[in-house]
Amino acid sequence: MTSTPFDLSGKVALVTGGSRGLGRAMVQAFAEAGADVVIASRKLESCEEAAEQVRASTGRRALPLAYHVGDWDAAEPTVDAIYREFGRLDVLVNNAGMSPLYDGVDTITEALWDKVFDVNLKGPFRLSTVAGTRMAAAGGGSIISISSRASQRPRPHTLPYAAAKAGLNAMTVALAHALGPAVRVNAIVAGTFLTDVSKAWDQEAFAKRAETFALRRGGDPAEITGAALYLASEAAGYTTGSLLTVDGGQP
Repeated sequence: MTSTPFDLSGKVALVTGGSRGLGRAMVQAFAEAGADVVIASRKLESCEEAAEQVRASTGRRALPLAYHVGDWDAAEPTVDAIYREFGRLDVLVNNAGMSPLYDGVDTITEALWDKVFDVNLKGPFRLSTVAGTRMAAAGGGSIISISSRASQRPRPHTLPYAAAKAGLNAMTVALAHALGPAVRVNAIVAGTFLTDVSKAWDQEAFAKRAETFALRRGGDPAEITGAALYLASEAAGYTTGSLLTVDGGQP
């Protein structure tokens, strides 16, 4: 088989929140492109199930790991485990995120605010610096953070999440300089994707909102994988510190 710039053969990719939704789609795409994968999330059982599916469908190695992104002290042991298993780490995707509901901005508690920032900003920073430093020492790597259009078009019902993701955008640019030239650091600014979470939405209200999108619909999780493969691979060799929007033309 002829190699392409998007080929990830011989690479190892870690995806946080990798057992479902966008993370699961990216795990599958990386494995199909030839990478061995690490599937990390809080629920080990879900990671193990996803890992077995990846092995069966692609033949690639898949390591399930229990990892809580918001736990600062968990980043280093997690990266250590990956190096023990594979001896390398080439791609990190900071995908795990959360945006809890609240009644109004006056009801946002300190605990909610801290939890949102822990998972969406503090955790990705810590994991990126731990993994990125080792990538740089080894001569290269790619870090991809999954941001949100809420970071650029914040609304009252997503205030803490939008603020944290805006911080993630700033972190992406800063880390591109801090970890360059060996490590490339980019973000995908994601729009509305129809994952398992979306099943709980008011479908009629969403359909009305989607009419304002250029593509008139929400995205399928598989539709984020092209951008992820690009940023993970040598095809993006001159792309760093970039925020790549994948949102179906959301206003």
